[in-house]
Amino acid sequence: MDSTECIDERALSKLRWRCRRGLLENDLFIEKFFARHESCVTHAQAHGLTQLMDLADNDLLDLLLRRTEPKDELDTPEVREVLQLMRN
Repeated sequence: MDSTECIDERALSKLRWRCRRGLLENDLFIEKFFARHESCVTHAQAHGLTQLMDLADNDLLDLLLRRTEPKDELDTPEVREVLQLMRN
C-alpha cells in the first residue's frame, strides 16, 4: 500500500464516522478538512487523522488552535501534515 494513494469510499466513510467529536469547535475544523480534501484523502493523511482522533477533545482543540504542537509519539509527518491542512 502506497501512503500517497487515496483511500477508498468505504475507508473514507469509516474515517468520517471516527472523526465525530463532542466539541463543536473540533467538528468545524474536521468538516472543513473533509470539505476540502475528501476527494483524495491519502493513506498517510488517514493515519495522521486517526492518531489525532485518539486525543481528548480539549487536547485536539489546543493543537488545532496552535496553543500546543504535537510531541512525543504524536510528532509524526502524517500528524503534522493533517494539522497543517486542518489549520488552513
